[in-house]
Amino acid sequence: VLLSPVLLSSSEGFGVAEKIVLLTFISAVILMAILGNLLVMVAVCRDRQLRKIKTNYFIVSLAFADLLVSVLVMPFGAIELVQDNWIYGEMFCLVRTSLDVLLTTASILHLCCISLDRYYAICCQPLVYRNKMTPLRIAVMLGGCWVIPTFISFLPIMQGWNSIGIIDLIQQRQFNKASNSTYCIFMVNKPYAITCSVVAFYIPFLLMVLAYYRIYVTAREHARQIQVLQRAGAPTDGRQHHPDQHSTHRMKTETKAAKTLCIIMGCFCLCWAPFFITNIVDPFINYTVPGKLWTAFLWLGYINSGLNPFLYAFLNKSFRRAFLIILCCGDERYRRPSILGQTVPCSTTTINGSTHVLR
Repeated sequence: VLLSPVLLSSSEGFGVAEKIVLLTFISAVILMAILGNLLVMVAVCRDRQLRKIKTNYFIVSLAFADLLVSVLVMPFGAIELVQDNWIYGEMFCLVRTSLDVLLTTASILHLCCISLDRYYAICCQPLVYRNKMTPLRIAVMLGGCWVIPTFISFLPIMQGWNSIGIIDLIQQRQFNKASNSTYCIFMVNKPYAITCSVVAFYIPFLLMVLAYYRIYVTAREHARQIQVLQRAGAPTDGRQHHPDQHSTHRMKTETKAAKTLCIIMGCFCLCWAPFFITNIVDPFINYTVPGKLWTAFLWLGYINSGLNPFLYAFLNKSFRRAFLIILCCGDERYRRPSILGQTVPCSTTTINGSTHVLR
């Protein structure tokens, strides 16, 4: 649970009917997250064209983080929520909480890297993009997405820095004498709540907003230039026509990809913003946020882990084709035409060093 106290006392417990509905809903979320993220990873690994696009390395790593959330974090949270009891001990509670902080922070850092990748690809010249997004730099950025979160997850949580000044309150809420239940309580003091929320959410969110704003402005400018060229009429010289067509296809493809990733980022923010806002506010109102509200915001954030693959399927043609090939057991109808041994025809375009067939 990323910086959150999930406070489920017996007075806030769920009835039998509510538990059945919750269990059904939670099981669907977990299954959707596992299968969807596995599908993304398999699609990129099997599809040669998807592997050529540098952004997809970040997408695969993001899918891996979301997959770990659905396997290592969600099930234990679901068990505690339905049983209204934590049965795995205090140490495993700390480990699970640390994993939650690590993986959810890694997710947003991946989205931040994706926005920077799109910024360089669309707002800069292709040569600048190739110089910026080298394989070494991509590897360093991916490493940072996984290493940086450890400094706000395992290190401070295992050292107990988050509980300084509120230990008595935590101990009071860890055990309910009336129901003889134990809970995995993770409460944070004001300095830890502010520091980790700013590092894990607010700063990356600001960078993403700035990057996508610049992408939006650039895309509008390029769209205006394309309209001017189209109004001027197509030139009769075939040699002059191809570069204009190439530029048009490139900008349309890149702009559509940016819009897709922008929607993915927007869904992430809508899912996690309520949680992080509450996380900042709660320590300053004496930890009075109701437990059920915490639970709702928490699982709203978890839903995002299973949402991204479906956004790829509906909004990205390349991923949609790859998904159909996998789900239909390699049906030839969904495969790209081979261009091996051929020169690049007018129906293809090269984007950042990758050749894409335009259909």
